Amino acid sequence: MSQEPRTKGERTRARILDSATELFSRSGYNSVSLREIAAHAGMTHAGLLHHFAGKEPLLLEVLSRRDEDDAAFLFPGLLGGDPPSTDGTGPGAEERLRRLVGVVGRNSQTPGLVALYAKLSAEASEPAHPAHSYFVKRYQVLRAEIAALLGELFEASEPPVAADPRAVAQQLLALMDGLQTQWLLEPAAVPMEQRVWEFLAHYGLAPAAKWGTVSH
Repeated sequence: MSQEPRTKGERTRARILDSATELFSRSGYNSVSLREIAAHAGMTHAGLLHHFAGKEPLLLEVLSRRDEDDAAFLFPGLLGGDPPSTDGTGPGAEERLRRLVGVVGRNSQTPGLVALYAKLSAEASEPAHPAHSYFVKRYQVLRAEIAALLGELFEASEPPVAADPRAVAQQLLALMDGLQTQWLLEPAAVPMEQRVWEFLAHYGLAPAAKWGTVSH
């Protein structure tokens, strides 16, 4: 998780980010003004602008902070989390996969933020979009980390899974993103976690019933 802010300025920025995350998740990016975020954070509009030059950089930091928290939880060691287990004391590969699928369920509790990611990731396919580089890097990291995790699990299977973990990682990300879009349109018709486990079962990976669910 993100480190606890230490200075007054860091604590103020964290309060602004908390407010922005809550309001963006509840109402969407376009429906929320900086003045509303400032009021929610208990400060003036001018005070907020002292820390963030506009809504766009504020949004990018909201997204970055969420991704950093998830990365430390899902891929220990990548951004300062506990390193993966080599002696049984840390999270092993099965636990890390369980966490990854569990985050799909966690996202169902924040539909506004999920919608924000879905909309922005599509818009950011345009190279001139301010979030283009952010999303390119995000998918590069996700593909690499998930491929490494799947490769570890495939090798440990009996018999080893004869599949390219890089290709499966791309397919898994496409499935998760596509399921989120369908879920946003018709939540009751799309059991996201179940569908992800069904996909993974094709590669001999245990279903949620065996490993349980996770909250984050």
